[in-house]
Amino acid sequence: MTKPTFFVEEDKILSNLFEEGLENLHLYKPGASPMYSERLLTLLGDDYHSKITVHGHFYLKEEFRLRGIHIDDAHTEPPVGYKGNISRTCHAINELKEAKKHSNYVFLHSIFDSQTNADEKQSFTMEELKEASRQGLIDKKVYALGGMNLDTVREIKDLGFGGVVICGDLWNRFNIHNEIDYKELLNHFGKLMKTID
Repeated sequence: MTKPTFFVEEDKILSNLFEEGLENLHLYKPGASPMYSERLLTLLGDDYHSKITVHGHFYLKEEFRLRGIHIDDAHTEPPVGYKGNISRTCHAINELKEAKKHSNYVFLHSIFDSQTNADEKQSFTMEELKEASRQGLIDKKVYALGGMNLDTVREIKDLGFGGVVICGDLWNRFNIHNEIDYKELLNHFGKLMKTID
């Protein structure tokens, strides 16, 4: 998932992440003008658009032929007449079963304490997650969101999640205000990919 704010080196870093194997980028810029998302998508170029899912400003999906749209809760209906990939965020385990029926995949939030937002705390015990996995609620259509890093990915790997959402663990490795070298961020992404695989 992108950093919630735009920054100067962002298009270069995202292009490099795609080259390093990033399969699905969630463009998440809450409260930002869509003009900035349009600019970022233009800078990234057509080659990567089919790997990008947009949160909000859903018209961008058609305009840039993006992968799909993401709805930030389990209940909101997609735009009338929308056809294409839909993902959404579930904030409770009991939302998963129904949300998966109407989505290509869902995020389960918050698996661990957020590394970007101190107010977002772990929502589930490991036992609750294991039970959800045993019941088949956590499966390939459910991605783990919240506090994902090398250690927590290892911790949840056997629960059957279809993927993980990486945000703070990656972006906290690059200071947007005074760095231009993002090798450490790319190296860390490589380690994450190996751990996930």
